[in-house]
Amino acid sequence: MPTLKAYLLALPLGLLVLPTTLHAETASASDAANPDDANAPQDIVVTALRTPVPQTQVSSSVTVLDQQAIQAAQPLALIDVLERTPGIAVNRAGGYGETTGLSIRGADKDETVVVIDGMRVSDPTAPAGGFDFAQLFADDIARVEILRGPQSILWGSDAIGGIVNVTTVAPTKPLEEDFSVEAGSHRTVDAHAGIGGTSSLVDWRISGSAFTTDGIPTLVGGTQDNGYTRKAASATTTFHLASNVSLDLRGYWDAGRNSYSDVDFNTGNIYAGNYGLTKQWTVYAGLNVALLDDRWKNRLAVLQDKTDNESYTPIDSPALQFVGHGRVRRYEYQGSLEVSQQIQLVFGAERKEERMETGSPFDVVNDVPTPYDLALHTANTNSVYGQARVEPTKGLTLNGGVRYDHHSVYGGHTIFSAGGDYTPDGGATLIRANYDEGFKAPSLYQLYSDYGNTTLRPETAKGWEVGLERHLGKVLSASATWFERNTTNLIEFNDCPASASAIEPVPPPAYAACYNNFGQGYYANVDKAKAKGLELAAFLRIGRLFANGNYSFVSSQDRTPGAATYGQQLPNRPRHLANATIGYDWKGGLTTSVALRTASSSNDTDFNVYPSIPVTLGAYALVDLRAEWKLAPELTVFGRVENVGDKVYQTVYGYNNLGRTGYLGIRTHF
Repeated sequence: MPTLKAYLLALPLGLLVLPTTLHAETASASDAANPDDANAPQDIVVTALRTPVPQTQVSSSVTVLDQQAIQAAQPLALIDVLERTPGIAVNRAGGYGETTGLSIRGADKDETVVVIDGMRVSDPTAPAGGFDFAQLFADDIARVEILRGPQSILWGSDAIGGIVNVTTVAPTKPLEEDFSVEAGSHRTVDAHAGIGGTSSLVDWRISGSAFTTDGIPTLVGGTQDNGYTRKAASATTTFHLASNVSLDLRGYWDAGRNSYSDVDFNTGNIYAGNYGLTKQWTVYAGLNVALLDDRWKNRLAVLQDKTDNESYTPIDSPALQFVGHGRVRRYEYQGSLEVSQQIQLVFGAERKEERMETGSPFDVVNDVPTPYDLALHTANTNSVYGQARVEPTKGLTLNGGVRYDHHSVYGGHTIFSAGGDYTPDGGATLIRANYDEGFKAPSLYQLYSDYGNTTLRPETAKGWEVGLERHLGKVLSASATWFERNTTNLIEFNDCPASASAIEPVPPPAYAACYNNFGQGYYANVDKAKAKGLELAAFLRIGRLFANGNYSFVSSQDRTPGAATYGQQLPNRPRHLANATIGYDWKGGLTTSVALRTASSSNDTDFNVYPSIPVTLGAYALVDLRAEWKLAPELTVFGRVENVGDKVYQTVYGYNNLGRTGYLGIRTHF
């Protein structure tokens, strides 16, 4: 079991084989494929800031994964490659398709904004309204940016941990196609195909994928596998209406069926008969107009994100236990104005309309079945924001921003940000620092469910970071970042008083929750948290040998006054995380590599006993072997063995993770 001493002993090696926080994953993959194509730092353009910005002008730390880096990691789900980047911890309740959360720098799993081709995706019917990464596979993804730290100035609610910005493949030829298929352990098969083209009038691409696996038992102690099937499709079209006018139409769809285990409380036995159905549709229409010789760019857009969720328990009657329909509609205007080469302004206005319909054919008060009924709840948010980026002297970039949101339930909220970057040598050395604020509005479930409380205020975060990067040509790059973040007004589930006579401590709007749900509990703004840590990363290339990796120290503590857990690490957030890859490009197009991923122990809670008790999840170290052989420029054969040591570990208490697995596939494009 890895110990703190082992992490400290490994640190010197980590500094040598560590992707840089800002660009290393892009550089490592590109260099591994072709050393002459290595990306210099100044070549990286970050789009997660809602307008293209050179990396030397980004004051927040960001990892950029290009298509070569993603393919080199050979992920099935996108989370498989995200968890290998600095500061990210993942918890998955079973195998593929099971509930999966991502924590950036110790933030809650619902405090991350996910964007696909400019379309924000989330689930308004989820308790905290966040995004379940279980449904997001690598599929047609060409690029991913992970922007760390509070980012609510441009992205609004939920961006406390950071942003995961996903871009799908864009066509580069008049007509091009690609196809991939792989198969492996647990009768797993994943297939993907795409076709597209570009011309002076229109750029277009459509893609589709299918995935199936027999899976593994979800619960520890289970004996029956829990399978998962998924289908997905995406489409993008850009019409060039004039030299300065274009129309973007985009869409994304996925549907899945996951089975999962549960405990029969009548017998105490584990059974695998439960299953859930999920669907998500996301559409986007945007008009782009450039004025003043392209110095003033404008975007008008409307987006809609819909989710449908159903859960079934066949041993109960009725089997249908929950139905949730969610919809988020957004109206956006964004402008960017280049006042001069030294001054750039980004500004915009948005309206967000949330809608949640949930129902269960079960009366929780009287513990009896009841006729199926859906309860409808809505909330709206109007926002304006602005950010300025100024270069007062060569190599120095300063930025500052402000955002105001007005929520239909809790009212107004204003946040600020400021930061700067300095490079004295054109990007070889980069010093950056920033102060950012973030917030998370209460979800519809937290406001209006049986446990809801309409007096909830938004969670708020204030954070800062300082970082240093150094790049020595195409041979070595390294970075170090220190960050801190304080979060207040955290929304948590609270127990109701033991008796009605003690109801007074409960906020008046939560009275109904305590009277109407067996007195189980209600949501309230009660908790505080403090996160701080260090992220180290580097990339090394010597001839055909390449190595990269990162190490993260993340202290994320409960700071709630009077809490029994005050000063303790928050659940499911390992304090130490490390990743490393070392590989070699052989003659003849063969590339082989070994990857290591480690995490220290973490806290969790056993909810299967009453009262629930704290538990410890053990540390783990996983080793993967990968190989990729380019038989021709258009044809690649690849394969891997994951968790070579067949390590048994948990990231959520009581839930299994995949043991040793193997996969083999082919990838072609023409």
